[in-house]
Amino acid sequence: MIFSFIIQQTLNAKFTKYSRIATRGGLTGAEVAAKMLRDHGITDVKIVSTPGMLTDHYNPADKTVNLSEAVYSQRSIAAAAVAAHETGHAIQHASGYAPLMLRSALVPVVTFANKTVTWVLLLGLLVANFLGPTLLYVGIGLFAATTLFSFITLPVEINASSRALEWLNGSGISDFETQDMAADALKWAALTYVIAALGSLATLFYYIGLARRD
Repeated sequence: MIFSFIIQQTLNAKFTKYSRIATRGGLTGAEVAAKMLRDHGITDVKIVSTPGMLTDHYNPADKTVNLSEAVYSQRSIAAAAVAAHETGHAIQHASGYAPLMLRSALVPVVTFANKTVTWVLLLGLLVANFLGPTLLYVGIGLFAATTLFSFITLPVEINASSRALEWLNGSGISDFETQDMAADALKWAALTYVIAALGSLATLFYYIGLARRD
């Protein structure tokens, strides 16, 4: 939790800092995403604005690149990096990138697990002394699905950032100075996923330890 807080605060500070640095050509985040899609020959993906800060994401179900309000309209290297990263997911989708396809296939399972795992684990702990740890292991299995999802997310996010940085440099939107800024911002964004995955794994081991004691 401590590391997660530190990384999230650092990410916010980096985004704020790099939001003051303009890109070459002065494109908004939405325009960066649109150009990146065109350059990759993708015509069936929409770019939309979504409320909040750093709420940016790609939705493979309806093929939309959802950019937070600041990223959508801002003309900065931070906005360009985030927009290119999310567009990188659209390119992954169009090319059938295997980890993204696997993550998308797991979404229904993980959605169900997130809704039920707390109650199953709680009930499993309550009845473990009477009925044994079977129900607790069911809850652990559900939680394991969410942990697996977290680790599958890592190569998806890292690959999207690599695609974004390569394209930003090749398209001339970033230069020798702003390219490092874009890379720095995306690095801290990736670290939030790394910490989430490690935290989920640690919690999974904790639940397994409880079940073994019971």
